[in-house]
Amino acid sequence: MSPEQRDRAILDGAIAQARDDGLDSLTVRSVAARVGVTPALVAHYRPAMGAFVAEVFGTIVGAERDEVLSGFESGAVRRADLLRLVETLLDPARDDVTLIWVQAWALGTRNDDLAARVRYEMDLWQHALENALTRAASTGAIPAVHAASAAWLLLAMVDGMSAHSLVKWAPHDRADLARRALSAVLDRADPPAHPAEP
Repeated sequence: MSPEQRDRAILDGAIAQARDDGLDSLTVRSVAARVGVTPALVAHYRPAMGAFVAEVFGTIVGAERDEVLSGFESGAVRRADLLRLVETLLDPARDDVTLIWVQAWALGTRNDDLAARVRYEMDLWQHALENALTRAASTGAIPAVHAASAAWLLLAMVDGMSAHSLVKWAPHDRADLARRALSAVLDRADPPAHPAEP
């Protein structure tokens, strides 16, 4: 293999391992065993394991983001499109990526490279959702909302519901859950300016 091919093989092996066994399973020795090379070779190509874990995380969640948002790159955004996006993110088939996110939040407390990558990837999601909501509101497809607040709320709800599903604490009908989550965000994205009078 060329150095570029070897480097890619090590990254691909680590990605496959993280998907199967989680981010916390990644060590120089475990990746070497997965790829079928010596630990010294992995250490040569990826001398900083914390940065490598961050790279693996970013590659996995970035690929999912690109896939999910591929239909939002141009054209009008309808309410049905937003619902489809939320339903897609809550799909049980994506629980492997949900686990990657949950582990990254936890591991990021001890891995500065990973924490920085988590923040970066979350910002990309927030900006993408804010853009989609702004475009939908501009055509009247959804009520006028404060897009930044709505995007943060939507992300928080999806992240929380997805994390709950990992321990089977979620409604069986995730499509209904998606509809209710979207309605809650779109109908009340901003708190009232003043508390309601009793």
